[in-house]
Amino acid sequence: MSSEADGWNKVLWERQPFPDNYIHPHSFLSSLRRNPNFKPYTYWPLVLLCCAITQHLATIFTFLAVFVRLKERWLDARVLLWVSIVSFFGGYAMYEILSYSNPVRGAFTRSNTIKSSLLVFLALMGLSPVLRTLTAATSSDSIWALSACLFFLNALLADYSSMKPLRQERLTSVLSMNAAISSSVVLASRLPDDLAVFALVLFAVQLFALFPILRHQLQVTPQVAQILFTLTLCVLSFALTLPLSVSVAYLYAGISITVTFVAPGVLVWAQKYKNEIRGPWDVAVPRLN
Repeated sequence: MSSEADGWNKVLWERQPFPDNYIHPHSFLSSLRRNPNFKPYTYWPLVLLCCAITQHLATIFTFLAVFVRLKERWLDARVLLWVSIVSFFGGYAMYEILSYSNPVRGAFTRSNTIKSSLLVFLALMGLSPVLRTLTAATSSDSIWALSACLFFLNALLADYSSMKPLRQERLTSVLSMNAAISSSVVLASRLPDDLAVFALVLFAVQLFALFPILRHQLQVTPQVAQILFTLTLCVLSFALTLPLSVSVAYLYAGISITVTFVAPGVLVWAQKYKNEIRGPWDVAVPRLN
């Protein structure tokens, strides 16, 4: 058989006196490859990519801190409303500056943005009395548990990738936004008056529907801008959480440090254990010219 095997060719279109699954004993391990598509990660680029996750967690804790202040009447709803309006115009101006090089822009896009913003504003204003009594028959413990699960789903399914040309929304990012808005609505139903409900839901729309769009644009800016923006959000959320609960504030700080610095280090360390073996037993991949 060895003398006959010398004339064996690894092709199926040629008739040979061998079965289709025959492999030459001397060439069986010659095509063995280990980690053929492996690209090693480095630590600091991973830390920079994790900034998007840190920013998203900061927005969640910021929203929760604002909700507690509204519920306990430590924050005037009118102040939050004006902060939301100013933040909207500031964020929109920043988005226009960052996307100035995008050719798919113009007065038509701006007019649609203004119309959509006014529609959302008026719709929330009209639905505020309904939202305030939405969960009147539900216990507060069920509301807190449901809100926690929805925010966890929001953080799990959020889109943390950078902005790309002609980018389409992923299904997971849409589900993430819906989970955050749903959680915000059920929390707003525990507020004492209609104005507080309106201000909180409007603030939630900006944080969980509009801010991710701006965050995708910020991910293609220089690294210094991303780091400063992430640090600003973390300090703001920590400063808002600390007066309410020291333990929750330190828990948030621990989560942020773990996500930003510890998790990339673990991934870099675990790369040495990656061992993917490819060989002639794998499914053939056609090579097209």
